[in-house]
Amino acid sequence: MQFARPAALFLVCAVLLTGCAGSGDDAKSAATAVTLTNCGHEVTVDAPPKRAVSLNQGTTEIMLSLGLADRMAGTATWTDPVEGPLKEENAKVRRLADNAPSLETVLDAEPDFVAASFASTLGKGGVAPREQFEKLGVPTYLSPSDCVGKDNDGDGDGARTQPLKLDAVYGEVLDLARLFGVEERGEKLVADLKKRVAKATSGLKAGDVEVMYWFANSQSPYLAGCCGAPGAITRALGAKNVFDDTKDEWPQVGWETVADRDPDVLVIGDLTRRQQTAETAAKKIEFLESNPVTRNMTAVKRKRYVLLSGQAMNPTIRTVEGIEKVAAALRAYGLAG
Repeated sequence: MQFARPAALFLVCAVLLTGCAGSGDDAKSAATAVTLTNCGHEVTVDAPPKRAVSLNQGTTEIMLSLGLADRMAGTATWTDPVEGPLKEENAKVRRLADNAPSLETVLDAEPDFVAASFASTLGKGGVAPREQFEKLGVPTYLSPSDCVGKDNDGDGDGARTQPLKLDAVYGEVLDLARLFGVEERGEKLVADLKKRVAKATSGLKAGDVEVMYWFANSQSPYLAGCCGAPGAITRALGAKNVFDDTKDEWPQVGWETVADRDPDVLVIGDLTRRQQTAETAAKKIEFLESNPVTRNMTAVKRKRYVLLSGQAMNPTIRTVEGIEKVAAALRAYGLAG
């Protein structure tokens, strides 16, 4: 969600950060210009970027996972901490802002490449439209997960015209690896992510389980519609999202409607930012267990909660973390084989 620790991922990232430098493919592509089509824009880098700026945590974590901290001039817009081996790498990169930075702040970093996870960040009303950077000679990249099969023209967080597939996230990893001339690292990271999904879902039977995803805000909660990252998690598990009848990315739904749908499990965002009410999981649970409308829900009475980072509920490499954690919780609660 654009408001804005999986151990296995960070372990893999540590290997990538220490074991990939100087590989044949990396050296071969280092001096080669690359052009690709991204969200309707042609992106060309004459050489691998050396001063990249990432405007969202999702693109930042991909770059860090590819071992590119030394080629980053800044990051921005955060919902969660970075832990494990990536924490040290992230500390090397200047944080331009906790939320969306100004265009002037980004330009002061002298970027030669700008990437973002959301059109709301890299677009009108955000830091700046892509065209503005491109006129300045700075190539840009937008996560395909926020443009392929998605309409961002309306209010809120947009709506999906097609369900998000993890292939969009994998494609983003491979695109960025290609633009930075580290194709082998991208291929290794994608292969690991796919293995983790296969392991988490192997033998899982959750067809009768109904799940609800709550990102933020206790007054008018943002809950996951059918087809974004939570939808990808739910489909991977073979479960059902109780709000799969709306294609809005994060519709705001009244608590009476939530209570009426009465999900078996509540997946709740555990955020460290301070933009909405009830950002942390502790605040969300406190609200659920004290509010007269929600405290008698099945999931609340039985304390069937799954805590996820904000990035795991967004279309990012941490969506795989979401699949792993929700799968593990369904098994622990005895709801799935």
